[in-house]
Amino acid sequence: MMDKILLNIAGMSYSHSQSGAYALILGEVNGARRLPIIIGGFEAQSIALGLEKLQPARPMTHDLMKNFALFYEINLLEVVIHKFKEGVFHALLICNKDDVISEIDARTSDAVALAIRFKCPIYTYEKILSEAGIIMDSEEEATAPFDMDDSEHSEFSEYMTSELEEMLQSAVEKEEYEKASLIRDEIQKRKKRE
Repeated sequence: MMDKILLNIAGMSYSHSQSGAYALILGEVNGARRLPIIIGGFEAQSIALGLEKLQPARPMTHDLMKNFALFYEINLLEVVIHKFKEGVFHALLICNKDDVISEIDARTSDAVALAIRFKCPIYTYEKILSEAGIIMDSEEEATAPFDMDDSEHSEFSEYMTSELEEMLQSAVEKEEYEKASLIRDEIQKRKKRE
């Protein structure tokens, strides 16, 4: 069996190259390689909400999946990105129920959203990192190859960070996820500058 390589979430940004898409960057722990994965807006919002530990008023799909799994005593042990075929990453959810380990096929974006909620590790294999990974300099931003929006001013750039955090919570409560994602991007941009 091949050795698994542990990944972490290195960043996520809006992609101008594909309308309505986002770039999720998974980074090799203790390494310089990154896996850039293009994901949809809904999945990007779900991942962002999970990372920010924000709870919408009603459960979103990935929260519902977690609640469903926990109700039936299914634990997500790990996520493995096991295949890269025709430009698409494929993932497996490695689950445990009554000491029986099962593998469930999943889209990588859904698998990552669930990994965040279950606080479980994300892995891949050397073959995938060598085929699809990119190497980032320590000076470079993880999102550099995606032609992301790097304009200094957004509609939220005039607000103080504390105001943005309140606006973010309010947008999530009102289920305005597009707005929440833009506010989150502005907050993250400021954190990088600090």
